[in-house]
Amino acid sequence: MIYIVDTHAWIEYFQAGKKAPLLKKLFDSQADKFVTMECSLAELRGYALRNNADFNSLYNIVISNSLIFPVLRDQWINAAKIKHDIRKIKPKFGLMDAILVAKQRELKCKIISGDYDFKNLKDILYLGD
Repeated sequence: MIYIVDTHAWIEYFQAGKKAPLLKKLFDSQADKFVTMECSLAELRGYALRNNADFNSLYNIVISNSLIFPVLRDQWINAAKIKHDIRKIKPKFGLMDAILVAKQRELKCKIISGDYDFKNLKDILYLGD
């Protein structure tokens, strides 16, 4: 299985939250592959700055556990429509989240997230609650 790991899930992992053992188990699996979108790296850098954390250490964890995929023009364009559509049921759904869904649809994979905006969406491994 291929999984896109969103920023919320990475932060859960870094902070050794309740769901971190599940993430570790998934990362240790030889059968699964993990992707982090480069827009999530910017969000992780923001997290590091707000929390006085060493971004380079966090970045090394991300690249040792996942492939970094660029956000391509078509994904940005598709994300605008995805955001528009999902906002009909989730009014705060953001463009960065829509980027992940655009890539998810392209790869036919799952997203790992604890972000409430992903709850009850299709093909989400939801870490919240």
